[in-house]
Amino acid sequence: MLNLTDQFTLPLHEVSEGQSRLSGRVSRYDGLLLECDGFPVSVGSVCTVQTDQGDHVLGEVIGYNEGRNKLVLYESGAPVRAGARVDLLDQGTSVDVGEAFLGRVVDALGQPLDDQPMPVGADRVPLNGRMLNPLARKLIPGALDVGVRAVNGLLSIGCGQRIGIIAGSGVGKSVLLGMMARHTSADVVVIGLIGERAREVGEMVRSVMHLEARERISIVAVPADRSALLRIRAARRATALAEHFRDQGKNVLLIMDSLTRVAHAQREIGLALGEAPTSKGYPASVISMIPTLIERAGMGVGAHSGSITGIYTVLADGDDGNDPVVDTARAILDGHVVLSRSIAQMGIYPAIDIPASISRVMNDIVPPQQQAAARKFKRMVSLYNENRDLMLMGGYISGQDSDLDEAVSLWPRLVEYIRQDPDARADINESARLLTSIVGRT
Repeated sequence: MLNLTDQFTLPLHEVSEGQSRLSGRVSRYDGLLLECDGFPVSVGSVCTVQTDQGDHVLGEVIGYNEGRNKLVLYESGAPVRAGARVDLLDQGTSVDVGEAFLGRVVDALGQPLDDQPMPVGADRVPLNGRMLNPLARKLIPGALDVGVRAVNGLLSIGCGQRIGIIAGSGVGKSVLLGMMARHTSADVVVIGLIGERAREVGEMVRSVMHLEARERISIVAVPADRSALLRIRAARRATALAEHFRDQGKNVLLIMDSLTRVAHAQREIGLALGEAPTSKGYPASVISMIPTLIERAGMGVGAHSGSITGIYTVLADGDDGNDPVVDTARAILDGHVVLSRSIAQMGIYPAIDIPASISRVMNDIVPPQQQAAARKFKRMVSLYNENRDLMLMGGYISGQDSDLDEAVSLWPRLVEYIRQDPDARADINESARLLTSIVGRT
């Protein structure tokens, strides 16, 4: 059980002593959804619920109906009886942010996971962000160096762009994210590890929190065995932290792994509230939540604001590219990087499927020479892959197609350009120069 006195007095801001504490009594609990007497509280507020042992667990208000408040506990299956006391602890609308969170690993409630003292934020910002006038946002100023040669040269990402990494399981998604986090030129890196395996959380933290990089990295982690509400809150907290640094004029790289796990958490809550499932069991609230979260990234407003470059991983279950979450993310994002299992099986890492990937702002941020070279590179890769089986069967004779002959001759250099050791950093200017030298100017 959770000891509120020891763990939750600092990150959560309780109702002031001069204010009467709002409370109620449990009237219904099915192991997931809890109902109590109605008291004035907003959706998203955090409450304490008394247990049989006299301890308390935390829950979050997700709605109210017919004079009763509905909550979901952060600890599933907690021993709560009818009539147990429910107290409002925090309105849940704002979170602590600041430099104290750099170099730290915290959970969705701001609790430290790195055995260090509680980070004390210098400011508080809305958990769900602020609405920005789209016409007031600054234009994307140029490319962001992410340290990955294939992305820098062929799928250039702009400062303030939102891009998805679409992949099945086990094709190197986490390794690619770690490379970007360590090698990027961004001022601050905020990583949200949402719903991943606990082992992967530990591996990611150890891989990116090196001495030379940790002072600009902040991680918000909630593994897969935690409450669905904690997973959603972690995604929002990581985004709120990135928004704070953007408003300070910094260029922020926001990595969220994964957007699919956030959608799964919202599906769990939506179904508990009685929403009708639609395509593949996703209720409408999931489809509306994804753009709400993604649109918080991007360029800031005002002359002194910075940018949030958002990289969201999207898990294609069973390598299904037509999953509702994949479709929704692809439609709202400014581009996508597809990782291919067939390429990974060839031993090419990162296993980026170049012809299937696209950056929608690339043509606005790189010179025409690089654009032409990237187009030719994609054409050569596509041409080789389309005819690979024919050539292996001996059904093609050299000289019949000059373009295919060129693709065959260039193939070893194309593969070498895509392949990159995880510890190696590829500078964005050098990536463009090498691309041009391989495929020429046309």
